Amino acid sequence: MFKELKYVFYLLVIFLFIFLSGKFYFSDQNKKNYYRSVNSLEKKINIYSSNLPILKNDTNDVIEYVENKVSKNKKKYHFWKLLEND
Repeated sequence: MFKELKYVFYLLVIFLFIFLSGKFYFSDQNKKNYYRSVNSLEKKINIYSSNLPILKNDTNDVIEYVENKVSKNKKKYHFWKLLEND
């Protein structure tokens, strides 16, 4: 009998926790607080980004292209022929 009451108590606590969490999460006060915090963070980001210094671009001509010249004396290997020689 005590075991069944213990299980009923556990289920009651779990359902109560889920119900109260859902009630708080979907409440109007929580939604207002969420939107207020998002708006305040957006304002802080805009203020911070307007005060950032703009750096001069120094990445012009950083990449050097090298021409890859294939020499005519280079031996051409064929994969299957290399296996046949063994």
